[in-house]
Amino acid sequence: MKNKIILTVLTLMFSAWELFAQGCSQCRMLSEQQSSPTELDESAFSSNINYGIMYLMIIPYLLIMFLLRKQIIRYFKKHFGKKTTV
Repeated sequence: MKNKIILTVLTLMFSAWELFAQGCSQCRMLSEQQSSPTELDESAFSSNINYGIMYLMIIPYLLIMFLLRKQIIRYFKKHFGKKTTV
């Protein structure tokens, strides 16, 4: 039983090493497109990466705002609502 566990762990480690050795998909895409006749310039590539990062950063905030919208509205009404003075 112990030998099977050790063999499984070693197999997973070596197979995972091969997966990581292939490089990131953007780097591979850029290198393949640079060798093709229609080259993708660096500014277009970095612009697309920036839009992707911005999209990934904004979505969690929008989800939290949607899920907690009642609490957020209640907070703003409590702290910034009209205050009546007598």
